[in-house]
Amino acid sequence: MPAFLVSIIDTNLHYFHSTPSRAVEQDPRQPIDSTESEELTLTSDTGKPSTTPDVDQARIDEQIEQINETAEKLRRDRPSLGDTKILSRALRELRYAFKVFAPYRSRRKVVIFGSARTPPDKPSFIAGVDLGRAMAEAGWMVVTGAGNGIMEAGHIGAGRENSMGLNIMLPFEQSSNSVIAGDPKLVTMKYFFTRKLMFVKECDAMVLLPGGFGTLDEGLEVLTLLQTGKRDIVPLIFMDAPGGDFWKPFLNFVQDKLLGDKMISPDDQSLFSYSDNVEEVVNELKTFYRVYHSMRYVKKYLSLRLHKPIGPELLAKIQSQFSGILSGGEFVAGSALPEEADEPNLIALPRLIFQFNRRSLAKLRQLIDLINKEA
Repeated sequence: MPAFLVSIIDTNLHYFHSTPSRAVEQDPRQPIDSTESEELTLTSDTGKPSTTPDVDQARIDEQIEQINETAEKLRRDRPSLGDTKILSRALRELRYAFKVFAPYRSRRKVVIFGSARTPPDKPSFIAGVDLGRAMAEAGWMVVTGAGNGIMEAGHIGAGRENSMGLNIMLPFEQSSNSVIAGDPKLVTMKYFFTRKLMFVKECDAMVLLPGGFGTLDEGLEVLTLLQTGKRDIVPLIFMDAPGGDFWKPFLNFVQDKLLGDKMISPDDQSLFSYSDNVEEVVNELKTFYRVYHSMRYVKKYLSLRLHKPIGPELLAKIQSQFSGILSGGEFVAGSALPEEADEPNLIALPRLIFQFNRRSLAKLRQLIDLINKEA
């Protein structure tokens, strides 16, 4: 597999470019040796417009040159026609999807998953409409698979202006819904893996209403990415219509079998939540970004960007309750690391900086929840 596509279209979304640094411990408030490599995870670009233009363009030009070099190597490899079709189509789909989403990256987005077969009179359809409307009123955009059923419900609630769609080419069932059809914010894709990459990369939260194999596939993949650190932490909510019980057997299975047989840890249950109340779901999504803004790995450090600074009492509480997620050093409440200067729109945000062990992702979610509650 060519190198440039390993980082773009791997179906497991393995976005790590290096292993964690083992360099001598440094004060996170001091400059870090620029020769150390930086590890990247799949993350949305919300609030991250273009940085320093000249620096950006130089990096972009370097990456494009690598793509060109890989294409020439591919030609020399004499691959099969089927292989080249997959590579060509995947790259073209992603290029176009990136172009469509780029103008809207300053806005938070929630992905709503659910069945294409849900009729408008079903309670879960109505709940999807209510959720889409509430999130649009909160200033968010709603992204769905652009089909009928729950996907259309989310778009009806949000309205065309606040809707984006990632449709999939199928011989049946999956035409674009009337809200998003013909809209420039609609992308139609051939491959599920490129489509799922865009769902995960461009979102700030995910809500799963009742659905079939596709909904289960999307939800479980996101859970896997969150558990393994391949996607930065975001809210993932299993949502029923008021009084519904669609997800309860699944959640019982997770509790009885996965947790009961020690295939997941108790803390992993922090990676998702459940609700049958639209207002409760909306509140959780908004609360997640009340103080927490975003995160970035910088060499061996994790920098949590915040809307409010961490006070001494909360910092002491974090040191006491979350020291187990550290690979060294301690938590530091401070300002941006030098490497973060390439995001000038975020440079003024206060930080919580620490050496994260990159394993305790559920605990990391619990830390973010504590910050949102008490900062």
